[in-house]
Order: sequence, then structure tokens, then C-alpha cells
Amino acid sequence: MTARIIDGTAIGKAIREELKAEVAALRSRGVVPGLTVVLVGDDPASHVYVRMKGKAADELGMKSETVRLPADTPEVDLLALLDKLNADRAVHGILVQLPLPGHMDSSKVLLRMKPEKDVDGFHPVNVGKLVIGDPSGFRPCTPAGVQELLVRSGADPSGKHVVVVGRSLIVGRPVANILMQKAPGANATVTVAHTGTRDLAGITRQGEILVVAAGRPEVVTGDMIRPGAVVIDVGVNRVADAAAKNGHRLVGDVNFRQAVEVASMITPVPGGVGPLTIALLMRNTVQAARQAS
Repeated sequence: MTARIIDGTAIGKAIREELKAEVAALRSRGVVPGLTVVLVGDDPASHVYVRMKGKAADELGMKSETVRLPADTPEVDLLALLDKLNADRAVHGILVQLPLPGHMDSSKVLLRMKPEKDVDGFHPVNVGKLVIGDPSGFRPCTPAGVQELLVRSGADPSGKHVVVVGRSLIVGRPVANILMQKAPGANATVTVAHTGTRDLAGITRQGEILVVAAGRPEVVTGDMIRPGAVVIDVGVNRVADAAAKNGHRLVGDVNFRQAVEVASMITPVPGGVGPLTIALLMRNTVQAARQAS
């Protein structure tokens, strides 16, 4: 068996194309969805992500702004900026790019944003709305992207046993909450495991759908996957590779070379979940603009 590759780039592009019509409809009413990304410091990966988000917003006809602050910016100044953005009616979505410098409290920064502008979906109000199934809240972009990948690739999770490896607030727990909802594209039986789970391989082999967000490179090997399972690899890890031009390569949390011989469908790294994260951020921003207008 050789797994079919789930093309996240193509699925993300399809979602953005769908959003163009809604953005055009809002603009016809004088509402231009506005996203402001705040970047503190000089983390190279963060700069790449921010550029990609800005490009996606511009292509959709949205208003995009990036505010760059030096790494030594006092926390109080960042909080004051968030107060200003909260009050700006032209700004519908705010995203503070993580990680923040060590002298800043990410929780305090998150709580300073208005929930109705938290398009990353991590404010406690939005987390609560996710848990109770309130569609007015914003779903975290990567977990929501996992659901889109499954549904749009023909692997509807309804009635399936989904095993999620990872319990983080960013991916593991929210994706479990999304997929267990009594709703279209969900309605799954969900087991949450993690790297501290006893007999992890015995659990992962039960999953008809396996979502891996463990934060460890290639921790899930081929013998841990149920034959014919659908595998969604959320991990992005940089590992040394002397044969690579730049001395490293990107791998997921799943050993792709082994998994592709066992699974029925699998996401690549890169080109799997990543493009969906950006597409769903755009969708959340459009939703914020719609709900504010």
C-alpha cells in the first residue's frame, strides 16, 4: 500500500478562493476586513509566517498591516498597542505572533485582546465557545485546518475513531474538541494520547484517523499506524542533514517514509497542514468583519 498524499496547498488555495466572494460582498457594503499582525523581535521563522499571512490577506482584497516591535519593547508598550487596536474599528482581527520575548507574559497579552478580534482563537472566551459549539467564536486555525483537510480529502471523521497524539492548548485539545462536536464534519469518537501515554503504539494503532501533534520529530513510526488509516501530521521540525544544501531538512512528527507504506492517506511536511493554518486565519478575519458590521 502506498498512501495518497493530501495536498494542503491545493485545499488552502480552494478555501481562499471561496473567501474572495465574501470579501467582495463585504467591500461592496463598505466593509474591508482588516487584519493587524504584531511581531515582537527578530525570530526568523516568525518573519516568514508573518510575510505569508500578509500576502494571503492582500491577495483576498483585505486590509493587512504588520506592526514590528524590537525585542526589548517593554510589555506595557505592547499592551498599550493592543488597547489602540482594540479601539480601532477598521481592525477586525488581531494576531500577536508567538513566541514573545522572555520578559513578556503571553497569557497577559492574550487576555488584553478583545475576544471578538482574537482571530487566532486562543482567548478563553473563544476557547469556551469552541467547547460548547458556539459558532460565533473563532476556532484555532491549525485545528480547524485539520478538520478541513479531512473533510475536503474525503475522510469525513463522522463515526470514526480518531486518535490525537498531543494535548497542547494550541493543537491537541482544540482539535479533539472540534472533531467530537455533534456537527457536520465532526461527530467522531476521539481518544487523546500523548508522549507520556503508556503503550502509545497500542493506542495509535486503534485510530482510523490519526492526528499527530506531539512536538517531537518522527515520534510516530510506521508500526504505530493502523493499516489503511488516514494520517494528519501537524508537526514541523528542523533536523540536521549534512546532505541538504542548508544543512537541515524539515520533518513532521510522523516518520513519513514508513507511514506512507501503511496509511491510506497522509499529509506531507511541508505542504500539508501549514497552508490550512493561513487559510483559516483569513476565514476567521472575514468572520470577524462580518460579525462587526
